[in-house]
Amino acid sequence: MQTIFLQAAPDGGMLPQLLMFGAIILVFYFFMIRPQQKKASDQKKFREELTKGMRVVTIGGLHGTLVGIEADTVVIEVDKGLRLTFDKSAISMEATAKVK
Repeated sequence: MQTIFLQAAPDGGMLPQLLMFGAIILVFYFFMIRPQQKKASDQKKFREELTKGMRVVTIGGLHGTLVGIEADTVVIEVDKGLRLTFDKSAISMEATAKVK
């Protein structure tokens, strides 16, 4: 004797699937995309507010004091008289700032 099992089609159709897909997109946006955009915005604002005399750290970990600022570059004094030129984008954070 053979038994046949049939599964009924869901009553909601595609609406629940679309709602779930939309919810996944919202979660992805609020937990991944939005924080990255905020971080990039904060970094851009920090680089625009650089001033001479600030102690900074580069992306490579070099600590120094800003002695010159131009449009796209900064001059960092690392040791007495030793000055290095970097792109503004190479400045990571202020040396006295705490990492979150």
